[in-house]
Amino acid sequence: MTEQNELNRTVVGKVISDKMNKTIVVQVERKIKHPLYGKYIKRSSKMYAHDSENLGKLGDLVLISNSRPISKTKHWVLVKVIDQVESDQTE
Repeated sequence: MTEQNELNRTVVGKVISDKMNKTIVVQVERKIKHPLYGKYIKRSSKMYAHDSENLGKLGDLVLISNSRPISKTKHWVLVKVIDQVESDQTE
């Protein structure tokens, strides 16, 4: 059962880099409770996700799901873009 849950894991994060072709870097933040003091602390992880159509842009909120290893560092796939950031390119 744990293997089934591990295969279908999805997380929501913010795109912090879209400079690579078909790859985005997503920062996922979570809050953990300090074991001694009880204060909640922010922890973050950077995950490389496969974006075959280059939909994810810098600052977007995205949903990613884990998958088979695509490259040395890519083990996640972009599922959908939840919230897009509007670009200020009015020329």
